[in-house]
Amino acid sequence: MTTATVPVEAATPTATAPPPRRGRGQLRTVLLGLPVPLLFLLLWHVGRENAWELPFGIRMGFLPYPADVARGLANYAFGTRDDAFSNLLWEDLPASALRVLSGFALATLVAVPLGVLMGRFTTAHALFDPMINLFRPIPATAWVPLVALLIGYGDQASIFLITLSAFFPIVLGTISGARQVPERLLEAARMLGTSGVGTLLLVVLPAAAPAIVNGMRVGLGLSWVILVLSETTGVPTGLGSTIFLARDVVQTDQIVVGMICIAVAGFLSDRLLMLVFRVLFRDRPLIK
Repeated sequence: MTTATVPVEAATPTATAPPPRRGRGQLRTVLLGLPVPLLFLLLWHVGRENAWELPFGIRMGFLPYPADVARGLANYAFGTRDDAFSNLLWEDLPASALRVLSGFALATLVAVPLGVLMGRFTTAHALFDPMINLFRPIPATAWVPLVALLIGYGDQASIFLITLSAFFPIVLGTISGARQVPERLLEAARMLGTSGVGTLLLVVLPAAAPAIVNGMRVGLGLSWVILVLSETTGVPTGLGSTIFLARDVVQTDQIVVGMICIAVAGFLSDRLLMLVFRVLFRDRPLIK
């Protein structure tokens, strides 16, 4: 008696789609980001050429041409002509960056611990929340006269204004993140015998990291925003002081050059901040 054998077909591996090419996606992102700036430059040139008058009374005839701004930027960086702004970028940029970094670091050192405490403890929130919400709406411009009387002029006044401006978004972001920590994480920490301070450092702080980072990014951006105002407090060098000098001598191309330098410095500092946090949290899916 023979038994029929059923042939077994060899299992063929299923075809899997190739992973998306990251380089192609990045190239597409770059290409999509080009049309709007190019259109902006074109409209800027045409508007200046025809002296357009825009809403809010904006008279484009008083703007410099984009080409004049490019030449001013080259002179500011490399000294292509002999004037008051020649080759000053490498003196102004480090001075401004140091003030922004100092003010931002001080704001972070105060705001993050305070925000964690306010987010987790109702007593701390009740103590500090009224004062924070009372001072938060006061613009930095209103602080300048008082700062001039209390601190005087110079780097300390500038750093104080930057610290004050960066503090509020960082503390509010930290409070929000600390409040949203899942209760199960806190219960697990208590079951493992983690102390109160250990829970704040090892559980609450990492879990609240996305909200803290968002607050820090907003605070860092505000630090660059307030830089020009803060450098009106008698500092001799800096991007903001150069902008005001250009205003005094009615050199509009140099004003725009200073604005561009602040924009680029703010963008790069934001990218650097995100890079630092990606390195710190590379093993945790917290920073995206």
